[in-house]
Amino acid sequence: MSAANTAESADFRGPLDITRAATVVLDAESTVIGWSPAAAELLGYGPTDALGRPLTAFLSVRPAGGTLPAEASGAAVPGPGPPSLVGNEVHVARTRDGRELLVATATCPLPGAAGASGPGTPDRILVAAEVEALLHWESRIALLQGLATQSPVGLAIYDTDLRLSWSNTAYEREMGQPLAAFRGKRAEELYGAGSFVTPGYPHTLAGVMRQVLDTGEPVLDLHFRGQPPSDPGRDHLWSCAYYRLEDAHGHALGVCEDAFDITDRYRVQERLALLVEAGRRIGTVLDVATTAEEIAEVAVPDFAATVRVDVTRAAVTGETAAVGSPADMSLLRVAERSAPGSGTPDPGLPANGPTGSGPTRSGAAGNSPMATAPGLAAPGGPSSPGDPRQPYPPVVYPPGSPQNRSLSSGGLVLDEGTLVVPLRTGGGILGLVTFDRGEGSDASGRTLAPDRATTFDNGEVALADELAARAAVCIDNARRYTRERTASLALQRQLLPHHLPPRSAVETAYRYLPADDVTGVGGDWFDVIPLSGTRVGLVVGDVVGHGLQAAATMGRLRTSVRAFAQLDMAPDELLTRLDDLVGQPAEDRPDAYGGAVETYDVTTGATCLYAVYDPVSRRCVMARAGHLPPAIVGPGGEVSFPDLPAGPPLGLGGLPFESLEFDLPVGSLLALFTDGLIEARDRDVGRGLDTLGRVLGDRSASLEELCDRAVSELVPGGTSADDTALLLVRTRALDTDRVADWELTAEPVSVGRARELATGQLEAWGLEELAFATQLVVSELVTNAVRYAGGPLGLRLIRDRTLVCEVADTGHTSPHLRHSAADDEGGRGLFIVAQLVQRWGTRYTPTGKTIWTEQALPPAGAG
Repeated sequence: MSAANTAESADFRGPLDITRAATVVLDAESTVIGWSPAAAELLGYGPTDALGRPLTAFLSVRPAGGTLPAEASGAAVPGPGPPSLVGNEVHVARTRDGRELLVATATCPLPGAAGASGPGTPDRILVAAEVEALLHWESRIALLQGLATQSPVGLAIYDTDLRLSWSNTAYEREMGQPLAAFRGKRAEELYGAGSFVTPGYPHTLAGVMRQVLDTGEPVLDLHFRGQPPSDPGRDHLWSCAYYRLEDAHGHALGVCEDAFDITDRYRVQERLALLVEAGRRIGTVLDVATTAEEIAEVAVPDFAATVRVDVTRAAVTGETAAVGSPADMSLLRVAERSAPGSGTPDPGLPANGPTGSGPTRSGAAGNSPMATAPGLAAPGGPSSPGDPRQPYPPVVYPPGSPQNRSLSSGGLVLDEGTLVVPLRTGGGILGLVTFDRGEGSDASGRTLAPDRATTFDNGEVALADELAARAAVCIDNARRYTRERTASLALQRQLLPHHLPPRSAVETAYRYLPADDVTGVGGDWFDVIPLSGTRVGLVVGDVVGHGLQAAATMGRLRTSVRAFAQLDMAPDELLTRLDDLVGQPAEDRPDAYGGAVETYDVTTGATCLYAVYDPVSRRCVMARAGHLPPAIVGPGGEVSFPDLPAGPPLGLGGLPFESLEFDLPVGSLLALFTDGLIEARDRDVGRGLDTLGRVLGDRSASLEELCDRAVSELVPGGTSADDTALLLVRTRALDTDRVADWELTAEPVSVGRARELATGQLEAWGLEELAFATQLVVSELVTNAVRYAGGPLGLRLIRDRTLVCEVADTGHTSPHLRHSAADDEGGRGLFIVAQLVQRWGTRYTPTGKTIWTEQALPPAGAG
């Protein structure tokens, strides 16, 4: 018997049931000869009022709207007909208090009444009930009928032995056969080794139903995973509820189960959750390999058993996305992940290693490339994605493979359990993502029936395409960042000094570390500038911001500092000039079409420290523009940070800079650095300065060792959130036998005296080869001082890596070269001097000026 027939044969008492309805016994003349208490209650007439009266005294003769089903469905009221009251009909009844009541009636002939018809003889029974009550009962019957035959919810009744005794049509469809074929079976015989995935309950169907039978407490909203007989080999998920069925006396009759298949809905929720997770986890850093690893982590094992990510070489190096045929695209395996025990064969052929030999996340995440020069440390950690040394294995796919077809078509390719989706961006292809479920396994790697292999449905293909699209955007961002960072580093490398030549004034060592990948290249710089008179200029600076703009601005500032330093400006004057240059407003320049081009100047907020050390006088003068003061370590190892006037950052304008001058004993250590060395998220400036002072206090270590120790302790791992520049300078002094100076009067006779003194000193130094040129230089410079300036005059010779000749006077007018006419009697002296020396120039002092020249030493006299 089907479920529908079972429902129809069930005895559900309704309002017209004779035990409940108003009952009237009629004779053949439709006279009332019997009146039930229910009739008296419905119409208000007692038996004495009703017996012997015609039925028409209580009910209308003609039906009020036809039969009950027609009335209930809104059918038209039939036309005139016979006055009989047979069948299910609707009549208007009149109650004792005068109300009209719409009632439904049914008549039932009495057995044997046809042979004994006559007045007073029972002929038939009429039952009546209010139409509203009958319609309500009919709706409940229709509901039960719908649950049994049309509801998508599977309903089943298990007896006290937990054997199936009844089910509805939805349950039969789930079983794939009629109820008679599986009635009497237990749940585990129907669903196999399924289990509940809701925590806190027994894992088996029998366990849950036994609990409901024993306790009487219903169990609602449980999720059960199993394989129905109608779809073997494929897991389904149901939302289930269980409650105990009892008779009128409270005795348990069994357990009712209602279950709704939510497999499709659950998969949609899983896909949505996967997309949300992908949005949260993919693209956390601007690194191609890390992004590739993230998409593999998100997709395994919930979406695929194995995920491989291959990207073009251009994506790794930061070049433009590849466009063209597969032959033009060199793929590198940057990420691969498989669920445990579900490894699948890889059609790719790595050119320099076995399949799957690509780097893991720990080996992939790193910093972008930068050439390593002495003192310019490369970022810490493994080689970076943009580094050609990175061991990403090239992968070549054979012709006809899904990957090759995807590259050729530029679209996704589905091949049974393998789905290949290209990483597309801007019309180019950055690589491929291969989602593989393998033979006989589903998304979680569970083994399926031998004759089944799970592939990707349309929804999963769309999901894979969305995952790849999100990954492509993140990889493209990482590629663009790699390109900009590589360009910034290259620009920064070109602008920073690659080698500091040895100086007589100081011994130097330095370290420069760029910021990490997240922050980007900054604008820190340092420099050591040779000045006249064997002096040396020391500079360190920091530009606010990161990226190409900061690197370019750093180059502008470094070039400007070098240019101003060559003019022998005092530190405070140099910073003032630099501040004026930075603070100049950017003007709009017309572009090629005549429109204005907006210019950006990010130098406001740049800081700088400039110092000048003189090895002859052992004096140092310095000034700073918002920069950190230097660290000074005395010959005995004592560390101090001089109270140097801070000065405003560059670009603010309107505020003065002040210099501080002090003695630096021979062997003193001067440390210039940027804030990236001593500041960190977990360390304040004071603690960083203490650590730096402790490291620099070791007098037995060389400058190179001190640089390494400082970087190791203050910048663990070799990278930080900001650039780091450190310049260590150990002061020297020129021996007195290498410097000779004299004071002369401002008289013509001093010219000859100056030549004699210079010639004698050169003979003492063994530099007779330079006597002739030096005599000419001294004669010209002293003559000009006597003629155009006042005394006293000063003459100084310094034997260093070059021969330095200086003439000081009290004038403030600088001589300059000029072209003399053929008939001019003078004006050629300074021009001749310029031809005899390597360099010459003028520097101003508080008492006047000094003209200086430098001559190359002869090979025999070098050193």
